[in-house]
Amino acid sequence: LFARQGYAATSVEQVVAACGIGKDTIYRRFPSKAALFESVVDQARQRTVAHLDQALDVKGEPLHRLKIVARWFLQVNLDPELTALRRIAFSEAIVLTGITAPKGPDPLLTRLADLIRAAQDAGQIEASDADFLAQYLINAVVAGPSTEAMLGGTAYKDQTQQDEYFAAAWALFMNGAAKHI
Repeated sequence: LFARQGYAATSVEQVVAACGIGKDTIYRRFPSKAALFESVVDQARQRTVAHLDQALDVKGEPLHRLKIVARWFLQVNLDPELTALRRIAFSEAIVLTGITAPKGPDPLLTRLADLIRAAQDAGQIEASDADFLAQYLINAVVAGPSTEAMLGGTAYKDQTQQDEYFAAAWALFMNGAAKHI
């Protein structure tokens, strides 16, 4: 309901009706609609981490594994339900409830930085700050298409378009944008 209608348009009564439970049951578990929304977002985050852990099971050289996981990041960030929840969290939920980002390190970026360190240890990527490179890779691969999707665009709904964008972003990540002399 939150993803489809938005935070403001979703009432606790609608949630109760959709779940087929009593209002008291909801309020015993969640003291407010904001707490319920935070739980929905947290569950989506946990599902995403679990899916990433599955993607990390891919075998092969560290650089190959990094590329597979980087492509996974693009795919997951274009998922319509996650896009809708992010749109709500970035707009109305933050304004209406004051919900902020979770405290502590981001488990997704931590796993990506670990893959980068493995590729560095294998001599496949130049030694540098792996945490910074993880942020840089996410920005290169995800930021543009994710923002475009959150604004209602459809430029990356097609798998071929995603693959073309990813290939270009990956090449820039691997080669850098500077001209090599």
